[in-house]
Amino acid sequence: MSSSSEAAAEVTAVLRSLRGVWDEPTVDEFDHAMQAGWHARVDGASDELVLAAVLHDVGRSPLLPGPEPHDRIAREWLTPRFGARVGWLAGAHVAAKRFLADTESGYAAGLSETSVDSLAHQGGAGGVDAAWTTHPWWPDAVRLRRYDDAAKVVGAPGMEIGEIGILAGRIADRSAVERRSRGVPW
Repeated sequence: MSSSSEAAAEVTAVLRSLRGVWDEPTVDEFDHAMQAGWHARVDGASDELVLAAVLHDVGRSPLLPGPEPHDRIAREWLTPRFGARVGWLAGAHVAAKRFLADTESGYAAGLSETSVDSLAHQGGAGGVDAAWTTHPWWPDAVRLRRYDDAAKVVGAPGMEIGEIGILAGRIADRSAVERRSRGVPW
């Protein structure tokens, strides 16, 4: 990614491709993304966590290759564009659901029917390797999971796509500077 305007355009295109993509019966993936970002912003999350919250399900976009699990696609697509933290956080949202379902009383009972079904396909509650839960970004992955769970309400507030484009450009620029300082070519 060579410029903030390219990052903003790419994110905007991918987000728009989520309009009409349904995982939950209540909101499409576009509205889900906007609501997840709104929850992160209201919670005072860092820019990187807000962007990861918005783009955690980007692997469901028809513009991105499959058929790998959507969390892996998100991580692999986001990391070179926005840095390791954004990619890792988005990629950890399924592990965080499995962890919470195993460790937090009542968590699984509060999941939507679709999320309960996907949990079963994702390996069920538990089985989360310590490499996840001991990672320094793990607490933010759990926060992202909660934004994800809350972002399934018809008509709920969400971020504006233009705001997300600006945020994506800012993070892409910071990520590029960081990569150059470490001598990483991409």
